[in-house]
Amino acid sequence: METEKKSSVVSDVGAWAMNVISSVGIIMANKQLMSSSGYAFSFATTLTGFHFAVTALVGLVSNATGLSASKHVPLWELLWFSIVANMSIAGMNFSLMLNSVGFYQISKLSMIPVVCVMEWILHNKHYSKEVKMAVVVVVIGVGVCTITDVKVNAKGFLCACVAVLSTSLQQITIGSLQKKYSIGSFELLSKTAPIQAVSLLVLGPFVDYYLNGKFITTYKMTSGAILFIFLSCALAVFCNVSQYLCIGRFSATSFQVLGHMKTVCVLTLGWLLFDSALTFKNISGMILAVVGMVIYSWAVEAEKQRNAKTSPQSKNSLTEEEIRLLKEGVENTPVKDVELGETKE
Repeated sequence: METEKKSSVVSDVGAWAMNVISSVGIIMANKQLMSSSGYAFSFATTLTGFHFAVTALVGLVSNATGLSASKHVPLWELLWFSIVANMSIAGMNFSLMLNSVGFYQISKLSMIPVVCVMEWILHNKHYSKEVKMAVVVVVIGVGVCTITDVKVNAKGFLCACVAVLSTSLQQITIGSLQKKYSIGSFELLSKTAPIQAVSLLVLGPFVDYYLNGKFITTYKMTSGAILFIFLSCALAVFCNVSQYLCIGRFSATSFQVLGHMKTVCVLTLGWLLFDSALTFKNISGMILAVVGMVIYSWAVEAEKQRNAKTSPQSKNSLTEEEIRLLKEGVENTPVKDVELGETKE
């Protein structure tokens, strides 16, 4: 039992580590690929289509070689999930384009309370005071270290609302689909990735044209840009798999709260690799966010232990009274002849 618990903890830490490393890695790779000082590949939605196409290919190869098993999930649920996921991607891109960076960060922070409210409405999930306090501390900490100017307009506010609601619903749906159909994270991803890849590769170029006024066909590919596109796609496979894995193991709320560790890592690496400014405000905000994450982890573990103590323990043995009644029942029950099907008195 103790060995299984340790193994589970190691798996949980591994899933989080994979998600944080791959997410931070893909942000760094995309920064080099898409920035004007890098390769100026400003086609974010189409690039996401490439990500899901490679993920779908990996899933196809995995199923064909027997490394993973394909389980049945109704097509309408896969289509519904893909629509929500694509709305999340498009909404985030439009929100970043139409709003200031400050309001974009606020909208991302609002996902934590939105996920909490959605889980309460959809799954009747309740949270302890300690968990709520930890969430508030994390939100304040990340807000302090990331929010700068805050400007918003009607279009940008609408896009931000769509992005927040669809992203929150997507993350909750991942966990509920895995539990509903007893399907693994990678198996679910391999079913949704092809639908998302096709839809994003068809609609992505038009969305990107609306965002930056350029079609991807006008972009001049270089060997460096191709290399970083492949690197971005490879990291996206690990990022997508680890996201499904983390939400399947934990919850959408935990994924959001602990996921802000990526924000801290991105700010730190930006300072180390790209000479980004790191002020006292950033550092104090990061420390506060990390403290909030530690409190959240402690609060969740404490809540689990409380639930384990209050839940009725299953009985491993029968009482003397139950044994006596069981014997009397057996003695008073007429015996049937198995072959003839007749009752013997």
